[in-house]
Amino acid sequence: MTATTPAHPPARFAIRPWMIVLGLCLLYLLAVFLANRADPLVFVTLGTRFTENDPAGTEGYDGQFTYFIAADPFTAPALIDIPAYRYQRILLPALARVFALGSPMLVPWTLLVINLLALIGGTIFLERLLAREGVSRWYALTYGLFVGVFISVRLSLNEPLAYGLVLAAIWLERQYGGIGRAAVALALAALAKETALFFAAGYVLWLLLERRRAAAFAFGLLAVGPFAVWQGVLYYHFGQWGAGSGGAMATPFELIPYNGFWRIYTDTGEVRVFLILALLILPSTILPSLWGLWRSLRDLWHRRWHPYVFLLLANAAIMPFVPFSTYREPLGILRFIVGLVICVVLYGALRREQRVLRYSMLWIVLLLVALTSG
Repeated sequence: MTATTPAHPPARFAIRPWMIVLGLCLLYLLAVFLANRADPLVFVTLGTRFTENDPAGTEGYDGQFTYFIAADPFTAPALIDIPAYRYQRILLPALARVFALGSPMLVPWTLLVINLLALIGGTIFLERLLAREGVSRWYALTYGLFVGVFISVRLSLNEPLAYGLVLAAIWLERQYGGIGRAAVALALAALAKETALFFAAGYVLWLLLERRRAAAFAFGLLAVGPFAVWQGVLYYHFGQWGAGSGGAMATPFELIPYNGFWRIYTDTGEVRVFLILALLILPSTILPSLWGLWRSLRDLWHRRWHPYVFLLLANAAIMPFVPFSTYREPLGILRFIVGLVICVVLYGALRREQRVLRYSMLWIVLLLVALTSG
């Protein structure tokens, strides 16, 4: 008998960007876990100021509030700086509690797994969106390895879930054409973190300028309605709205463009601190937001309308008014610009601008800086 050649050669295994992100994130999480005596609570960064009611104690980080809510949503308000603000981001702690079957011991693990899956899912959706525009999938690494979302997995923050759902929403709208599924995904994203509403605003503006008023109203109702209802629930229980500029010691949104950045110097007088933060903030945040405003407004003027243009506009337009308290915290501002990073990559793919896509990958350098600096 003679061997026959198969009609179709076996498919070769292809490495995808999401696999790189998964591998690096798992290595990072394992290193953090082992370096902290295999204690899963390292992933929620507890502060004694809240756990021991010690005003002079350690602050911990924002992930601890997600953990408190997931571990016991009824007693958590006593451990939280501003309960209404923290409880508005209810989706992640709710899912973590459900999958932990109500066990506080399992909550750090369920938070970690949900966020890891969300990071990988968001990277996969961005890969598919890039492929739809005919550009390399590898530019999805800009998002998957961006410090504002990558480090958030380790800290049990809301960004991976929120922006994973945002990317799912964009993919649903692009893949199926309708707005219903995308609006539902954005509604869930807003319940993970309120900054997802900038994407809802971009879609509503696009629909309005396309003279699809009924669709704009329906989209806004579906995407924003659940968030608005939840705000009412929070006001009923806590006597204040959840929406705001941040937790304890947060400053309000600025009225003067980029005043939040300049106040790093004017409010502190520390030239050295200002210059160090400027080296981070100017190239990573201010220049991309100015570029995003220029390109999106130019496209609007020339009626080169596309959802990505409006999403870029919405996420770039908020940056001049971001609070001083966000600008002065390096990780805080990098968490805030995740949406802008996504929009720059999508816009670069839409316009087939390789220079924009290549430059966007410079954001990955921030992850290397963060990991090497500890």
